[in-house]
Amino acid sequence: MLDCGLSVAVKVVGGKWKAWIMDCIRRGIKRPSALQRELAEVNPRIVSMQLKELEDLGIIRKEIYAEIPARVEYSFTPTGESLLPVLDVLEKWGTDNREEVLKNTLELSEN
Repeated sequence: MLDCGLSVAVKVVGGKWKAWIMDCIRRGIKRPSALQRELAEVNPRIVSMQLKELEDLGIIRKEIYAEIPARVEYSFTPTGESLLPVLDVLEKWGTDNREEVLKNTLELSEN
């Protein structure tokens, strides 16, 4: 299934929350509790699952500090860092096309 580059990219950024989680980490939100606050409308279990999947894919790394209480932070791997320009392009496309997509979404919901 992951034979083509597009399939790999969609595996990484696809889904409802992964791009938002990566954007949070890019903006400096690195601790699980801070991510939960930022993503308040998302079930915490879903956020944890998405973080684990991004970690398993080698996009982010989880660092556990030997403190009491233990502190956990997420950061990008070099592979994850290389994905940030792609997120920038996706964000620009979304901003540039927001009105058209919203208009079409409203038309679909009326039919």
